[in-house]
Amino acid sequence: MTDPATPLKLTPLHGLHASLGAQLVPFAGYEMPLQFSGVKEEHLWTRSAAGLFDVSHMGPSLLSLTDTTLAGEAAHKAISQIVERVVPSDIAALKPGQARLTVLLNENGGILDDLIITRPAAEADQGMLYIVVNGAVKAQDFALLSRIAGDKAHLRRADEDHVLMALQGPRAAEVLADHFPGAADLKFMRSQIEIAPDHCRAVSRCGYTGEDGFEILLPAEDGRALAQTLLSDDRVKPIGLAARDSLRLEAGLCLYGHDIDDATSPIEADLGWVIQKSRRGRGDFPGATRILDEINTGPARKRVGIQPLERAPAREGTEVFAGDIKIGVITSGGFGPSVDRPIAMGYVTADHAAPGTDISLMIRNKPRPAKVVDLPFIQPNYKR
Repeated sequence: MTDPATPLKLTPLHGLHASLGAQLVPFAGYEMPLQFSGVKEEHLWTRSAAGLFDVSHMGPSLLSLTDTTLAGEAAHKAISQIVERVVPSDIAALKPGQARLTVLLNENGGILDDLIITRPAAEADQGMLYIVVNGAVKAQDFALLSRIAGDKAHLRRADEDHVLMALQGPRAAEVLADHFPGAADLKFMRSQIEIAPDHCRAVSRCGYTGEDGFEILLPAEDGRALAQTLLSDDRVKPIGLAARDSLRLEAGLCLYGHDIDDATSPIEADLGWVIQKSRRGRGDFPGATRILDEINTGPARKRVGIQPLERAPAREGTEVFAGDIKIGVITSGGFGPSVDRPIAMGYVTADHAAPGTDISLMIRNKPRPAKVVDLPFIQPNYKR
C-alpha cells in the first residue's frame, strides 16, 4: 500500500508519460501511468505488435562477491550459495547468460516475493548475479539480501539511477534488433549484461505478458533516449499498468500481494517448478518441511484458473462456493480482451481444483455459475 503522507517517487520516464497524456496513479510508492489510450486498445496492441512498459519502479540490482580472488565456476558457486539460503531454486546450475524465476521464502515456506536471478555471461562477472525484485517490496527484499550477504557480498541497487523498461509483443524482436545487435538471437530467459563500475546495461528476453519480449536496463539518460526512439517507431505504443495487469492475468501469471504472499507456499501457488530436483533432494531452503510435505501429499488448497460463465467479471475478493459451502476466493479477476470474456484465478480447496469442476461465484450478493479451468487463458508466445 502507498502511504498518502509519503511523496510519490518519479521514474526517469515520468516526464515522457506526462507528455503523452498518460493517466497517472500511485503505485508501489511511485506515480505511474495507468493507461494512455485505453486498456483494451493497449492490451490488444501488445498482443499484435509491440508495447513499451515503464517498469522502473521495480528493483534491479547486482549482488557481487567481495572476494575478488575467485573466478569462473568457483566464483559463481560462491555467489549462488549466498542466495540459495533464501530461495529454493538451483542458482548454481545456471549457465552463463541464463535467468531463472524463483521466490524468496520465509521460515514457514511462505513467499516473500517472486524475482528473477540472472547469471552474467562475461568471464569477469562470474562472481555476480543480476537480481530483479518487485517494486512494492523491494526495500524488504534488498534488506534481506544484504543481511544474508553479510561481508561476503555487496548489493548494488540500480533502481534509483537507471531505467528499466519492457518491450513486449510479437514484433518486439524485430524492433529491438535495430538497437541491440544479437538481442533477437537470445532465447527465452537468456540475457546480455554489461557491468561497469558506475552503471549496468542489460537486455533480457523475458517479461510478464505471455508474449515474446525483452526487459531492458539502461542508465537513466540512455533509457530516456531509447524510450523516445522506440515510441517514434510505428510498431510501438506506450502501455500502462492496467493493460499490464490484464495481459499477465490472461497468461496466468501471479501478482505479488494478490495471488501470492507470505502465507502462500510455492506448491499452493502452482509454482513447484521453481524448486529443482537437486534442491528438493537437499531440502536446504527456508520452509522445506512444509513445502516438501505439500509436494509429497498435496496442499490443502490450490491456485486455479476460474472461468465465469456469465459476462459479469469476478474481482479480487469474490468468494467461491461449491453448493452452499465456501471453498475459496478470487485473487485476480477481470476482463480478458484477447479471449473476449471475463477471466479469473484464485484458490480453492484441493478437492475442488480439478479442471471442469462446477463452482459458483458470489457477485453482488448473487451466486453466478463458473468452472475451474486450466491456466493460462492464452497460449504463451515465448521464444524457446
